[in-house]
Amino acid sequence: MENIVEVKHFKIGFGDKTVIKDLSFNIKKGEIFGLLGSNGSGKTTTIRALLGFYEPSSGEILVDGKRYNPENAEVAVGYLPEERGLYRKEKVLDTMRYFGELKGLKDPLAWSRKYLKRVGLSDKENEKLEKLSGGQQQKIQLGITIMGDPKLLILDEPTKGFDPMNRRLLMDIIEEHHQKGAAIIMITHYMDEVERLCDRALLLKNGVAKAYGTIAEIKKAYNNKSLEDIFVEVYGGENE
Repeated sequence: MENIVEVKHFKIGFGDKTVIKDLSFNIKKGEIFGLLGSNGSGKTTTIRALLGFYEPSSGEILVDGKRYNPENAEVAVGYLPEERGLYRKEKVLDTMRYFGELKGLKDPLAWSRKYLKRVGLSDKENEKLEKLSGGQQQKIQLGITIMGDPKLLILDEPTKGFDPMNRRLLMDIIEEHHQKGAAIIMITHYMDEVERLCDRALLLKNGVAKAYGTIAEIKKAYNNKSLEDIFVEVYGGENE
């Protein structure tokens, strides 16, 4: 299977601090890939470099064989950052329609209303985003992320703070986009999500890969422990 993401001997630092030391991995088209690690491990730095926000100190970081440039990208990418970034003073439906138009949807209004119904927010379409709960805003931002069926979805803690019912709803939506052929990078601290969804994963610590491969391969390398136990072993009981 072809790669949609290739990271080759990627290094990056800020000032005198090296954040990523010599990282190589790939993500295949159509797979769900877990990018794991504690806070400060280098996950977000890697994603920001992948999206062109940071320039590598050395090595390559490619999307579909090229350095990613959002202005002329041949592969559509949907990015859900951990720090949500919506226009809080605008109404829900107006915001979704605006982004739908930017992404070239034929009928962004109809798409947005269908999505709002799916996530139980139809009654909020004329509310300002600032009036919604954090979880409700997160649902809106996920909808904006998946608009237009991007071939690569990057989801940073997509279910953080959700109750089990809403967490399952969002994971079902993510799985549906996988079934449509999207490659998905999942950044999460929920190891059950990784075991349920991910084909392969990479576990980072201080910018270095501590585990990489299929879930079965990672477990085998750590004496068939659960992913949660492997995470604890790698981090030696460190607090988040």
